[in-house]
Amino acid sequence: MTAFVAEVPLRWTDQDAYRHVNHARIVTLVEEARVALAFTAAGREGLAGFSSGLLVAGLHVEYKRQLPWRPEPLRCAITVRELRAASFVLDYALHDGPGAGDPVAVTAWTRMALYDLEADRVRRLTVDERDFLERHLGDVS
Repeated sequence: MTAFVAEVPLRWTDQDAYRHVNHARIVTLVEEARVALAFTAAGREGLAGFSSGLLVAGLHVEYKRQLPWRPEPLRCAITVRELRAASFVLDYALHDGPGAGDPVAVTAWTRMALYDLEADRVRRLTVDERDFLERHLGDVS
């Protein structure tokens, strides 16, 4: 099992008065990495269920170091844990640069729930969705 890796670009407006990435903008960067996994990568495999109903049920962020703004994208590694019938947890390691060897500046997790918008209720993962997520089970790096 391997982590899913997304490169997330920084925008000029992501920085604060100290030229660091603002703490609240980190959540947006993590979201962009999640979209790359659940919408883009899954969509390329014909899995549209995530993009039609996936909710954040919980969020936790830990800031390990200041993240200076730069024009190069950041590396965000995502792994899956607690894969259940209708939910799962995504763990994120946001690196201080684009490389695998760059230090981790932020760790985070989101508890995700599958949701059927038409029925207005939580739904179970399909077999194909579970298979897709199982490829990324493990420790974030």
